[in-house]
Amino acid sequence: MNKGHIGVVAPTWRDYLEMCKPRVVMLMLITAAVGIFLAIPASAGLPSLDLLIATLIGIALVAGSAAVINHVADAHIDARMSRTERRPMVQGHIPAPRAMLFSAILALSGMSLLTFAVNPATAWLNLVSWAGYGIIYTLYLKHLTPQNIVIGGLFGAAPPLFGWTAVTGTIDPEPLILVGIIFVWTPPHFWALALDRLDEYGDAGVPMLPVTHGDPHTRVQIFAYTVALAAVSLLPFAIGMSGVLYLLAALALNGVFIYWAVALLRRKPGAEIRTFRYSIVYLGALFLALLVDHYLAPML
Repeated sequence: MNKGHIGVVAPTWRDYLEMCKPRVVMLMLITAAVGIFLAIPASAGLPSLDLLIATLIGIALVAGSAAVINHVADAHIDARMSRTERRPMVQGHIPAPRAMLFSAILALSGMSLLTFAVNPATAWLNLVSWAGYGIIYTLYLKHLTPQNIVIGGLFGAAPPLFGWTAVTGTIDPEPLILVGIIFVWTPPHFWALALDRLDEYGDAGVPMLPVTHGDPHTRVQIFAYTVALAAVSLLPFAIGMSGVLYLLAALALNGVFIYWAVALLRRKPGAEIRTFRYSIVYLGALFLALLVDHYLAPML
């Protein structure tokens, strides 16, 4: 395993793209887009294409900026883990000053786009999230407490609120419920990965829950959060925000998630990484179900 930086080579556009964590950002954009569509009554039609594009690009730029800070700050940790040892900062493809300049350009571009093409409220919310993930979580929480994912997860849970606020300019209960779903989803998602990479997190000195409190405790916590997630995910139906189509999808998706949480408790081989992968499918499918229900339920 690589334990440090190698010689500097010329960076490519792929290096810069990888530093923005495009897969993570894409999941954020899906939930933000759902927030945009849900903020408009189905009878009122679709959101403005200009607003949709400006909002999603702005969110992507600000989120990418925070991800770059994470790459820079965690290069010494990434070098000690097989999952991250090929990242551009570890490989010496991009010097830290250039990476930070890139981060600043992304943040300023995203904030400007959101401020002038969307609305100031959405821009300010993105700035808070940027500071929360890029500064508070990356530089402090991640290394301070095993509850790093729980507390820091709030910053990554905000995209549905961004989307909603882009349309309405206000913070309402409906998007806060969506934020709550992602907030409760985050711990079982990351802790399942931490179980799969337990030795690496321990070697890197990151106080993830299975490192500090042990494997059995983490499995119980994943199960508890998964049950809590199943309850929270039903709130859109409970408050009339969604209909039966969403309810049926949520029940099915939660059933599978609980199955994998039980598989973790029973130590089924390979359950750790399969739970982690399913959690990604779960979140995307749950928000897609919200969107489908929003437009199809009035027709039924």
